[in-house]
Order: sequence, then structure tokens, then C-alpha cells
Amino acid sequence: MFLFLQEVQKHSVHTLVFRSLKRTHDMFVSDHAKAVALDDQSYKMKMAVKMRAEYKPVLHMPVLKEGRERGPLHTSDPYGPLGYPLNTDISVHYLVTGTHAYPSAPGVALTADTQMQKMPSEAGVHSMALALPPAQARQEASRTAASVAEIHRHAGAAERSHPPLHSLMEGGTKSSALVPRKAPTMPKPQWHPPWKLYRVISGHLGWVRSIAVEPGNQWFVTGSADRTIKIWDLASGKLKLSLTGHISTVRGVAVSTRSPYLFSCGEDKQVKCWDLEYNKVIRHYHGHLSAVYDIDLHPTIDVLVTCSRDASARVWDIRSKANPQVVTGSHDTTIRLWDLVAGKTRATLTNHKKSVRALVLHPRQYTFASGSPDNIKQWKCPDGNFIQNLSGHNAIINTLAVNSDGVLVSGADNGTIHMWDWRTGYNFQRIHAAVQPGSLDSESGIFACVFDQSESRLITAEADKTIKVYKEDDTATEESHPVNWKPEILKRKRF
Repeated sequence: MFLFLQEVQKHSVHTLVFRSLKRTHDMFVSDHAKAVALDDQSYKMKMAVKMRAEYKPVLHMPVLKEGRERGPLHTSDPYGPLGYPLNTDISVHYLVTGTHAYPSAPGVALTADTQMQKMPSEAGVHSMALALPPAQARQEASRTAASVAEIHRHAGAAERSHPPLHSLMEGGTKSSALVPRKAPTMPKPQWHPPWKLYRVISGHLGWVRSIAVEPGNQWFVTGSADRTIKIWDLASGKLKLSLTGHISTVRGVAVSTRSPYLFSCGEDKQVKCWDLEYNKVIRHYHGHLSAVYDIDLHPTIDVLVTCSRDASARVWDIRSKANPQVVTGSHDTTIRLWDLVAGKTRATLTNHKKSVRALVLHPRQYTFASGSPDNIKQWKCPDGNFIQNLSGHNAIINTLAVNSDGVLVSGADNGTIHMWDWRTGYNFQRIHAAVQPGSLDSESGIFACVFDQSESRLITAEADKTIKVYKEDDTATEESHPVNWKPEILKRKRF
């Protein structure tokens, strides 16, 4: 075996360095991932082939000519590369062509030698020109909206992210004047006087879970975990009557505005109707399979709605043909708006991330609010369109109440009460009342709250077995309790 060793040619360091530089330059000077430059001639040929293949049946139709400013385009591409007329700000004129080419006799093949084409006469062209819409009419039509080409010309990332600085004036022309943009503003909240505690009512032997005020504003009723329903005088706070009949916690009470009836529900699955003239139960509503957590009456028609732990909301005693709006909130984090006529859900709101324990309807506006540990949300009826978030009450919200003055009250499991301005969502007051002597600090939860009929007093049902009554501070002024309002426009969430 013979090995032939070839002598390696030796180069100077200077030559080797320059050779390395040349190889590096050849490697990185060209971008192989870059697209090939577009050749104009190839592009025109490609577009001509495409037009012939896809639009040949309509190429014989009248061709739009461009105005004098742009000059005539090539007949193979009369609409530009995007398929729209390139200039629609000026009036266009039509070319009236003849009929389709046809063979000279029946059975003869259509060729260049045998084809015939009848050209229109001058009188026919003149009559067709009169039938076509005039250029002035087309200009008037163009004033109603920007043309398709105008929209396509201004469609882009910059236009989508920033509004156009020009405005389309009459006739579709563009004005060079800049349109001033108004800075985003938030309405300043209305001043509300602070509320103060002025009465504490004791009498229940268990948690006070529900509360309702009668339409005459003379008394109010409470339901408790001691299985009793108590009626209190609103002016003096003294006990007027106790009703017994439930065998478990009374979770909801409601007083009818149309009849002398009191409705109650509890964890014993029972829904009762009390006749307040005789102070006894006159009717039971059977059907729920588990504890009934809340009850409400429609303000204008004879409809009673109850919601239960069995994941159902039941509508009782519909005597009229009206279609009431029913809204329910659930521990499955959803809010449902119901169509009672169809017997199905009209809309399901899934914006909340945690269980919804409280709902309240505004007494004057066609809106409502929902309370959850994540935040309070405002909605529009009847479709449940989202309005805004009221964030800051970081607790389990058990109850909501609102009056005609735009004061929204939220009561939480930790005993805190937050007061909000309904229109702007400004939190103007926070209250944490002390528990009654002998109770634990952990028993400061608020289970229910309601305004009386005059909306001058707020009544709360609490876990320390008391009923607390609040009223506005008459001595407060805008100077003593100013609105400390700092708008946070950028922090407002979309949902």
C-alpha cells in the first residue's frame, strides 16, 4: 500500500485572512429567506392570464374609462390590480359596444372569417345615453358615502389603530382641516351625604337572614335562623308581631303591594303565603326539592319567583298575560335572564368569575346590578348588556340595595358596607359597624339590606342577631365631606 502525500501549498497569513473574509462575505451578504423581487412584466402576464381564465365571459361588457386626470388605462386591466375603479371622485362615461359576435349562417363555425357583429346606430346610442344615469346624479350618489375604492384605499393598520385625520366633505372630497379629538372623560360623581348608624334593634335569637319593608312604610318584617318571622314598627323599632310556622331558617321574605299578603321561604323547602289580616298561613307552594334561598314579587303583576338550592327558579301564580322580566343569579357564576312566555333562558351572562349572591334592580332606570366576590357589575335590561364594574369591595357580597337618588349599597360577609354612586361607580363611603356586646367579631356579617319606602333609612340584617338602621347625616356638607374622586380611565375593564 502506497501513500502519496501531496504537499500543501503554504500561504501567508495575510492571504488566509482575506480568503476567510471573502467566504464570510459570500455567506452573509445575501438573504436567502428574502422573497424574490417582483417582475412587472411577469406580474402583468399573470394578471392577464387570470382575467382571461376567470372573467372571459364578461370581458366584452362596457368598460369604465377613467377621467382625464389619470388618463385611460390598459384595456386588459380596466379596474386596477385590486379589482376596483381607481378613481371614483369624478364622473365616469360608458362605451356602448355592439352585440356579441355570431356566425354568418346556421351551422357555420364561428371563426374570425365567418363572424358577424351588428354595431348600434347613432340613434340607438343616443337613446341609451339618455337612459343611463347622468354624471351629476352619480356625483350626488357619491355624496352619501365613501366609495368602495375610497374605503379600500384607506383600509390599513394605521387607519384601524388611529382615526383618519381627514374628513369626507360633500361630494366625496377630502378636507385638509384636522378634526379635533375630544379627550376621553369620565363624569364626575354626584355628591351624596354620608350615612350613619342611629338605631340597633335586638330580638332575634339567630342570624337575621332576610328583610322587607311594607308598601305603607309603617313597619318592616325580618326572617331569621331562629325559624321565626318578626314584624317591627319602623318609626320606633319596637316588635309588633312574631309569626311561627317554618321548621328551619327563614331565608327570604316579601310583602305584596297588591294584596295584604306576606310571602316567606326557608331552608325547610317551604314557600308560605301569610294573610296579615288573620296572621296565619293561607297557602303553601310545593315543588322545590331543597332549601329555598330567596323570594321576590313582581312590582306590577301577580307573579312570585323563588330560587332554590335544587338549581331551579320557580314562577308561581301567574294571573295576567304580561311578560315580566325575571333575572336570577347563581353559585355557578352565571346570571340568567328568562323569557317566561317561551319558558327558556333569554340570555346567560358569564362575566362573573365567582358565585353571584345578590341582584338589585334600579327603581327608575331599566338597569340592574349583580354582586360577587370579584366585583359588582352593572347591566342593561332586557338583554343584559354590560355597563361597568364597581371594584373595591373585596369580600363575599351577600346583598345589594339601591335608591332613586343613585346610592348603591353593598353588604358583605365580613360586616362591611360600601356606598357607591350608581352612575359613576364612585365609592363614597365605607362602614364597618361594631357587633353587639356578647357577640364574636366574626359575627359581623351582613345578610340583607333594604331601603324603606321613603328611601331615607337603610335597614340591615346582620349575623350578630341584630337589625341596624342607618340614615343620612344631616350635618354633612360638600365641604366637610368632599368627593375624593380620581378617575382611572386606563384601569377600567371591558367586562
